[in-house]
Amino acid sequence: MMTDENQTTVSLQGARKFGHEQKRTRRALGSINPNLVGSNPYPCIVNKRPNSQKCMLKDENIPNPVQRPITRRFAAQIAPSLNQQSCSKESNKSDISIPNSTEVEDVKIIDVECKAATDLPVPMSLEKPEVAPIQSNEMEDLEMEDIIEDPILDIDVPDAKNPLAVVEYIDDIYSYYRKMEAGSCVSPDYISQQFDINERMRAILIDWLVEVHYKFELRDETLFLTVSLIDRFLARYTMVRKKLQLVGLVALLLACKYEEVSVPVVEDLILISDKAYTREDLLEMERIMLNTLQFNMSLPTPYVFLRRFMKAAESDKKLELLCSYLIELSLVEYETIRFPPSVLAAAAIYTAQCSLYGFKRWSKTCEFYTNYSEGQLLECSKLIVTFHQKAGIGKLTGVYKKYSTSRFGYAAKFNPATFLLNS
Repeated sequence: MMTDENQTTVSLQGARKFGHEQKRTRRALGSINPNLVGSNPYPCIVNKRPNSQKCMLKDENIPNPVQRPITRRFAAQIAPSLNQQSCSKESNKSDISIPNSTEVEDVKIIDVECKAATDLPVPMSLEKPEVAPIQSNEMEDLEMEDIIEDPILDIDVPDAKNPLAVVEYIDDIYSYYRKMEAGSCVSPDYISQQFDINERMRAILIDWLVEVHYKFELRDETLFLTVSLIDRFLARYTMVRKKLQLVGLVALLLACKYEEVSVPVVEDLILISDKAYTREDLLEMERIMLNTLQFNMSLPTPYVFLRRFMKAAESDKKLELLCSYLIELSLVEYETIRFPPSVLAAAAIYTAQCSLYGFKRWSKTCEFYTNYSEGQLLECSKLIVTFHQKAGIGKLTGVYKKYSTSRFGYAAKFNPATFLLNS
């Protein structure tokens, strides 16, 4: 009678013999029902033989099915790779030595498996629906819409932490400026009410004040306020020709008191006028001008709008200098009086952009912050182009000489945007 130990030894030997004589077959991948998602994986799929040739044909990149269940998505992804593997093995058959019958049988098993995997139907969830091709014209329209679309930028974001930029109140400030700019506008034909002064004399006076302003190295705000005070005063007070220069000097003195930290003394202004007036004359004209204007000097000028609009245009130093050059040319000319300060500033920026880039350019951001479209600025812009064309010609060359220096980036050397005159 056999002991328990002998029975165990016999059973193990029988198991080895049975495993050697009778091979375990492998179910083809195609026979697995793809609808059984999440079902238990099969414990073994391929009969693994300890054969060196068989190990060469094994793809180690295929995950172990015992560790990961085969789903429909995984079967669909692995099928093409198996097909490519079989093709590569067939192409390399010439490099393999002549196999025996057992190895041929193993190769057939893999070929059948690859063929079954390629025949596996793709689940409906993985099928890509056919999309009707878009017509070429529609594609061009879509591309053009993407190009034309111009987002409106928030120009105050970079200054959010700058207390001097007053971002919280900036919109209210410029809303107030727009309401008050009507008060800074004068009648376009006020010069006709002056019996001893004409447009040419006004232009000569302002061109000379540009040179004085440059010599004293005053701020830009001072020059714009000086011109505003002159026009508003002459629109209300009749002045003789010989005192017109005195009016300009007093307007410059008042603007310096309002804008500058260091104010030129009265003796310096008298010296600049070649002692044509006395100290008493200056102080008397200052009293007359302040009473005529009712001490109202805080009306907005084109400069306050120019600074805001250049920020919306994302201007660099070159564009900034060209804008200043064009708007100072406009200050000299009497024809620009009919335009509000905000229109003059926006038109100067639009004209400068056209001059620099060689084509019309007015972004949605500029239109949003200026409240003016390209068509609304075209009339004033054409006028500025004519001033740009004749700058440096004739006797009124103060602005041209100022901006022909390296300090102002030779802004006077830029070519005018003459193509705007044809639009």
